[in-house]
Amino acid sequence: MQQRFAEPRARRAFVLRLFGSALVLFTLFLLVPFHDIVVALRRVPLGVWLGALVAYLLLHLIGVAKWLLLINAAGADLGFFQAVRCYYYGLFGNIFLPSIIGGDVVRAGLALKMSRSPSGLLMGSLADRLIDTVGLAAVAGIGALLLPNALDQRSRVIFFGIAVVFAVLALAVLAVWFLLPVVRRVSFRRRRLLVKIRRAVDSLRRRPARLVAALLLGMLLQGLLVMLNAWLGNSVGIHISPVVWIFVWPLAKIAAILPVTQGGIGVREGALVILFQPFGVPPAAALATGLIFTAVVMIGGLIGGGLAFLMGRAKGVRRPDSAPVRAS
Repeated sequence: MQQRFAEPRARRAFVLRLFGSALVLFTLFLLVPFHDIVVALRRVPLGVWLGALVAYLLLHLIGVAKWLLLINAAGADLGFFQAVRCYYYGLFGNIFLPSIIGGDVVRAGLALKMSRSPSGLLMGSLADRLIDTVGLAAVAGIGALLLPNALDQRSRVIFFGIAVVFAVLALAVLAVWFLLPVVRRVSFRRRRLLVKIRRAVDSLRRRPARLVAALLLGMLLQGLLVMLNAWLGNSVGIHISPVVWIFVWPLAKIAAILPVTQGGIGVREGALVILFQPFGVPPAAALATGLIFTAVVMIGGLIGGGLAFLMGRAKGVRRPDSAPVRAS
């Protein structure tokens, strides 16, 4: 990662993402009275901040279990202790790399040194991200079904637009899923480039129960994160049905995936302001809730990185030179 940031192009991209976050936040502060935001933030007791931080770190243990389930199904063969270390380094990476997917790169990069099957690790990680995003969309869909009369025209357009995007992605994934097994029909030279990926995909295909379990774990994690944000919102002064949160928050998080700002900062908060409007939530309260959660994510990422570093120093972590690697 240090080499990547040392490159001029990577540095420019990093600066542009920071500028994007600053620009979006500056625009939000111009549109939403700053005094109202400060008043909303002051309503949150210190105990709520600390409780949200602890809950955030603990809830991501579910994410560890989901990721480990998928990468091991694809042949990575990581232990839980190793997975926790890699995953929490990924939380740290979310702060510095574009969108929430940036942490996936850090997580996989560290795990590659420990995995018995690099191709299995990469395909399992890809499946984890796809399942995580599908889980987010599913949670938002559940919220939309429970609020059929609460959506205005703008919210309907946003929701159905995202649904179309996911339909296209699903078709692309299905195409890859069914076409990879016929890789034997192509030339030997090309087959060598794809055979490892095909084996990892075949390994996942033979374990559909694990894919379903991973999806359920992902939905559970996202649902609990929704409730965590609803708790923060209640402290700020947002007193609405949890069902509204089930619809709004996953869509805001999906919007943060776009790699236009640093770690999705600014995009997520702006999406909350827009999506909460049809439900009568004051913009200052919606923005304050987003800022609080962003602070939790950043502090949690720093703590997660520190924990991962300490775990790396502890005995029992398998070092790269002691991890046998098998062909895959």
